[in-house]
Amino acid sequence: MLRILAIGNSFSEDATFFLHQILEKAGIENEVINLYIGGCPLERHWRNMETGERAYQFQKNGFKTDRYVSVGEVLKETRFDAIVTQQASGDSGWENTYEPFLGLMLAWLRQRSEAKIYLNQTWAYEQGSPHEHFMRYGRNHQQMFEALKQAYAHAAQRHALPLIRCGEAIQKVRALPAFAQDGLCITRDGFHMSFLYGRYTVALMWAAALSGMDPVSDDYVPEIDFVPGGERADEKLLNQIRRIAGELSGQGKAV
Repeated sequence: MLRILAIGNSFSEDATFFLHQILEKAGIENEVINLYIGGCPLERHWRNMETGERAYQFQKNGFKTDRYVSVGEVLKETRFDAIVTQQASGDSGWENTYEPFLGLMLAWLRQRSEAKIYLNQTWAYEQGSPHEHFMRYGRNHQQMFEALKQAYAHAAQRHALPLIRCGEAIQKVRALPAFAQDGLCITRDGFHMSFLYGRYTVALMWAAALSGMDPVSDDYVPEIDFVPGGERADEKLLNQIRRIAGELSGQGKAV
């Protein structure tokens, strides 16, 4: 049984939405827990750990629950194999927002869990995004991507953490003709992942990094019941996304 814990926000909610199903389809028994606070940065995660705040919505295998928990009580309940955390998207390109909070979190987690800890590289907003923090990057999509890519790389290197390169995967998906030319959008609101292809891409990146599965051979097709509006997946496009995940998944080692 592969047990995964995400300490995150709405971006980890996107990444974990299809994760359980992808791993299950690959024959990997698993449980995926996402501890959710919308927009939560590393600083707040650390303060919640320090105080034992029961502020996180407990999400299991892609589904929300009415339960609210602290990080500590979840770690006492379950032995996790992998723990993933990330910076809030608006702070992702500002290196001075990562410390000392990430270092404090890691020390605290390692005292309480033997799980392998990963850092999730979040993604840049869509050009024209209405997100209030986009102005921190001059409302420039490429500027945000370059800033967050560097900040995450430095944080991963500093702490010898495996980096899940979701931000890079999303950039490559954005360059596919279906998105660059044919009008599809990888986000649903300018910053959160689209319900089908966006969420599938980042979940596949997590699946490859956390389980070692080959994303190119993935044959999970996002189920219509899980996709608002009943959007049907295009198999050709899914295969293109799988190839992108395959190109990047071998880079999930510590940098």
